[in-house]
Amino acid sequence: MQLLQHFKEFSLHPKNAAELRGLILQLAIQGKLTANWRVEHPYVEPSSVMLGKIHDDKTQLIKEKKIKKEKPLTSITKKEIPFELPNTWTWCHLNDLGIIGSSSRVHKKDWQTEGVPFYRAREIVKLSRFGIVDNNLFISEELFNKFKESGSVPDTNDIMITGVGTIGIPYIVKKADRFYFKDASVLIFKNIFNLYSDYLNLFFNCQYWVNEIHKNSMGTTVHTLTISRAKLVPTILPPLEEQKEIVKVVETLFKEVEQLEVLTKQRIQLKSDFVTSALRQLTTADTEKEWASLQSYFFTFFTEKTNVKKLREGILQLAVQGKLTKSWRKQRSLSGFEVEDASVLLARIKAEKEQLVKAKKIKKEKPLPKVRDDEVSCNLPEGWVWCRLQDLVNVGTGSTPATSNSSYYGGEVPWYTSSATNNLFAKESEKRITEKALRETNCKVFPEGTLIIAMYGQGKTRGQISELVIPGATNQAVAAMIFYKTSKDFKEYLKCFFRKIYNEIRLLAEGGAQPNLNVGKIKNTILPLPPIEEQKAIAEKVNTLMGLCDALEQEVHKSQEHSEQLMQSCLREVFNEEANKVEL
Repeated sequence: MQLLQHFKEFSLHPKNAAELRGLILQLAIQGKLTANWRVEHPYVEPSSVMLGKIHDDKTQLIKEKKIKKEKPLTSITKKEIPFELPNTWTWCHLNDLGIIGSSSRVHKKDWQTEGVPFYRAREIVKLSRFGIVDNNLFISEELFNKFKESGSVPDTNDIMITGVGTIGIPYIVKKADRFYFKDASVLIFKNIFNLYSDYLNLFFNCQYWVNEIHKNSMGTTVHTLTISRAKLVPTILPPLEEQKEIVKVVETLFKEVEQLEVLTKQRIQLKSDFVTSALRQLTTADTEKEWASLQSYFFTFFTEKTNVKKLREGILQLAVQGKLTKSWRKQRSLSGFEVEDASVLLARIKAEKEQLVKAKKIKKEKPLPKVRDDEVSCNLPEGWVWCRLQDLVNVGTGSTPATSNSSYYGGEVPWYTSSATNNLFAKESEKRITEKALRETNCKVFPEGTLIIAMYGQGKTRGQISELVIPGATNQAVAAMIFYKTSKDFKEYLKCFFRKIYNEIRLLAEGGAQPNLNVGKIKNTILPLPPIEEQKAIAEKVNTLMGLCDALEQEVHKSQEHSEQLMQSCLREVFNEEANKVEL
């Protein structure tokens, strides 16, 4: 099976690249990467011979009192063996291959700001991943030399293994390394029999090792790997020559995976750059040629969710600039159809509001200042005007009935909170209140079609807009936009506008742990207002294009699913026990 060839044909995303590396390591420790090598080298000394020599050497060191005699470990049972190994390989306990221990205790009073580096688990993790580490703990030269005499200082090719936090992370001690380490936080595999440390490092990075050490690792929130547990891990020992071949093959395959991953990242970046450039041109150009050009590339370049998101944002930007409806205006002009200027609409709304105030159906509001030239972001098409949200709708909010009063809750009146704004149409209210709550508190029912916007909430909730499909009350975290008769047809356009300014309006929020908007800021929102007929055309165009974005996202999802299925198919195939070899 040409495993890597599959990924040359498809994008190798970071998640798949990590899975592929894990697969390569798993194949390596099962001997499947070197099946052909074993055919070409039939007379290699079995690793059982090496294991016997290590046992004899250990016995001799115990006799010479250079190491302590340990309690014999029980033999590895068939139940403990998860898969079969090649004939020349051996299962053994990790402790059969060396000495596993920790350091002597270093008390806090012995910590210093200079001297010999003193590493905890976090420093070992950084060394393992990056090869370097910033360290702020040290011990004295005198104390280090004392530990060196006792034999607990790390030597070249020893392997450090993290014992707390992210457990089991290995680091091979280099010749130039000179450090000590914290007891219990870090274990040490003393490589006193000069085993091939690169193979051991490979083994300590495979998923099998991770699974084994977590089976019985101690601790609740923070796992720990104890010396006694590490000693017992069933370990895979190939012949020495094959260990070297395994490492060589894995390094070669990892380089290929890295190249594929880099190529994928480059492709993604090129597409992202194209999308960013094209959308920038769309939002600044005066012609529709760029839009037609971009449409022809939709299914080629919008293959990442981030790019589809940019497209959605670009569509909304074009909508509120009047660029989606440039042809619409041209056709209306050619047909002689007169479009009523938006300023006439504003005047009618103002007259209706004054009448409602006179009839005492709404309260008189403090007039807001006219929109200044320095407050607007672009020039508008003819017939459009800049205005504030308060000029179009009545903005209000609700409240929370006292939770201590049980008679206020459990009724029939929907009561919406900011979480209801997670969809374009408000989802069903989480709670309901009673008619009594409406009479005795500041809660009031907003009619169907009211737009609500979250003024604060968890995550990305703040700034989201939604439409009530069922009349209901709201809490104080939600601002409600109630339409006048003259402005009732503005709803779809306002949805487009608030979706477009979602990020900008979030920046208006104030506060520490939970920033929030307020009704005053919502009322003061500046927006470009098209004629009512053009608003309808904009909403129709936006809905059509958002449908295209939905289709693009579905294609992205299908592509990701395909990659995942490919990975799973590869996994199933390479672990098929009937397979004689695996070709990568």
